Amino acid sequence: MKRKLRKALLSGALIFCSFAVAAEPVIIAALGDSLTQGYGLPEQDGFVPQLQRWLQDQGAEVHLINAGVSGDTTAGGAARVNWTLTPEVDAMIVALGGNDLLRGIDPDVSRANLEMILSAADAANIEVLLIGMQAPGNYGIEYKQSFDTIYPELAQQFGTLYVDSFFSGLAADGDPQAARQYMQPDGIHPNARGVALIVDMLGPSVISLADRVGG
Repeated sequence: MKRKLRKALLSGALIFCSFAVAAEPVIIAALGDSLTQGYGLPEQDGFVPQLQRWLQDQGAEVHLINAGVSGDTTAGGAARVNWTLTPEVDAMIVALGGNDLLRGIDPDVSRANLEMILSAADAANIEVLLIGMQAPGNYGIEYKQSFDTIYPELAQQFGTLYVDSFFSGLAADGDPQAARQYMQPDGIHPNARGVALIVDMLGPSVISLADRVGG
């Protein structure tokens, strides 16, 4: 709605202008944790800067805002989503939950926090790309099943775009062990080459997100 209003105002302004106006970029906020923020990497090698360059290479009129905070949980994201969704934001990438897993937070709590984030986006007419997360097996099968179903179920509930894992691009060849070469020494965060593969996998979904805004 906000973007349609801006387009209408722009179209009206063109009546009085004799010069061409460049296309208005879609503004996308990337709400996430250290994976989004770019932990352990030079700024230009982080997820958001690499994704921004990838989008530019595809000719996509998109501007990304890095709303990643290292160490953030779904609760942190829920606490700051309203001031992340400033009036100029058209869409949002949500990539949270990894730190919930590291802390063993109850999946019902994580679900409730993510639901608050998506509800805030829905209320603001913001399109969303939800990036999933899978729990390791060490918390037990019941915990894993409860956590792993959060993201696809919420994506269906809110009608968001959905990608099942931030790390899908690292295991695209079906060999999880090979993915280690794309990780930093901590084994948690991707290195610059890993981020590039992640961007290659997620990039088309971000373009689809931008298309939803423009449609």
